[in-house]
Amino acid sequence: MADRVAIILAAGISKRMNTKLAKVLHEVCGRPMLWYVLDACRGVGVDKIYVVVGYSAEHVEERFKDANDVVWVTQHEQKGTANAVMCCREYLQDFDGQTLILCGDGPLIRTETLRTLIDKGESEKPAATLATAVLDDPAGYGRIIRDAYGNLQGIVEHSDCTDEQLKIREVNPSYYLFDNKPLFEALEKIEPDNVKGEYYLTDALALMIASGHKVVAVTAVRPEEAMGVNSRAELSEAGKIMQDRIQGRLMENGVTIVDPPNTWIDARAEIGQDTVIEPFTYIHGEVKIGGNCRVGPFAFLRSGTVLGDDVVLGVFTEVKNSSLADGVRARHHSYLGDATVGKDVNVGAGSITANYDGKKINRTEIGDACYIGSGSVLIAPLTLEAGTHINAGAVVSQDSINGLCKDVDKKE
Repeated sequence: MADRVAIILAAGISKRMNTKLAKVLHEVCGRPMLWYVLDACRGVGVDKIYVVVGYSAEHVEERFKDANDVVWVTQHEQKGTANAVMCCREYLQDFDGQTLILCGDGPLIRTETLRTLIDKGESEKPAATLATAVLDDPAGYGRIIRDAYGNLQGIVEHSDCTDEQLKIREVNPSYYLFDNKPLFEALEKIEPDNVKGEYYLTDALALMIASGHKVVAVTAVRPEEAMGVNSRAELSEAGKIMQDRIQGRLMENGVTIVDPPNTWIDARAEIGQDTVIEPFTYIHGEVKIGGNCRVGPFAFLRSGTVLGDDVVLGVFTEVKNSSLADGVRARHHSYLGDATVGKDVNVGAGSITANYDGKKINRTEIGDACYIGSGSVLIAPLTLEAGTHINAGAVVSQDSINGLCKDVDKKE
């Protein structure tokens, strides 16, 4: 496979989002938009990614500080997509390979589409390859211009289109694969000859064609993937599409989701075979659920939750940053926060771990086969030995356990 890097354009300010947060940090199903684009690049074997940042660059870099395959490049002035790519010149001017160029605000990108783009580039050996989409409503997108034989002639941005060009439904969703050296040669020649006075990356394609380079396009992008996020409404729509993908993948892997439209599952969640997710369940963050569990309805699982096999969490039960071993039952109105719960523990209705003392969060350790009576309050830090029986309505602290409080009856 040819050497290949990626450039992701993530410097823009989104006025329509009406936000102080960098646009690419807005989340879709628990992950920043930029995360999905990075993940798609890694999925096709790219191991060096140049991310062009501008507005709120320090916050973007901080969010992805553990991404060792990312090089951060600053675009100090937003002068268009070609200018953004030119900011990477010091890193790539001598690179003799392929450069994948994508937008950081396109979270619905799929690895499969990038593979199709790359396969097209490798089979036909052009100087540039782009993946296009055909939309019922192409408003706002650059139009693909072809000759009578179907050969690509160029791309015209929506604001520069003639009335006739506006009728074209094949559009440019900004999925590019370039041979790197012809790319930077063309970038040097671009002039801001357009309505906005910006340097367009699409002009590089026209310059390549004019100089005799082969440029091809493959219609490989699904309409949903073409959607960039430029408003809160589009962010919400992208979330719905992503949620359908997440739940569809889980169901293919053997998870029952009783009512998908009324269930929300984070992109980071892992759920085992034959687990049933009841309606109005909300799973947020890095959550792992074993096999043959039943969760919900109206359950709330927060980041750091790990469930073993055959765990039942019922109506209005919340779990946060806790590990529940096989066979745990917490069926009604319970809260388990910052707890380690052993096997076959029964947590009665309305029982909670009081994990915050006003200054710090403390943990609760519950041994195997404990019984926690309804309405109990377990005050952390607390350790319950295996087989401990807590009477209903008890308020239990470590001192009360050590002092054999009458509300605590240990099994022999």
